[in-house]
Amino acid sequence: MGKIYEIPVRTSAHTQMIDITGEVKKLVAGSGVKSGICMIYVPHTTAAVTINENADPDVVRDFTMEIDKIVPWEDGYRHMEGNSAAHLKASMMGFSELVIIENGNLLLGTWQGIYFLEYDGARNRKVYVKLMEG
Repeated sequence: MGKIYEIPVRTSAHTQMIDITGEVKKLVAGSGVKSGICMIYVPHTTAAVTINENADPDVVRDFTMEIDKIVPWEDGYRHMEGNSAAHLKASMMGFSELVIIENGNLLLGTWQGIYFLEYDGARNRKVYVKLMEG
């Protein structure tokens, strides 16, 4: 089964990567789950989640710079709300990640972190985390 947790996220920029690794690790540590799966899910159509390097802040800068080049904010989109680029970026990056839990810890690589990706901010957002033993 597993329990669902909610992490509130306040974004402050139109395009932003927020490292939520610490919050997810705290949930795992407090859950008592020793071996299982951690699912991180973003319930928004203009935000996403990804795993990437969290050691060098230039990775975040490069990532956000390049995604804005790949999907520019203005490009003749027809969506009446004016945020088609945000929908495209979120779908490209994805709304969930799975991480293995072993010995009560997330099995992330040495340089890996979990990032909330904002593409239509600033906003109050949330991330759901489901921890499953087994």
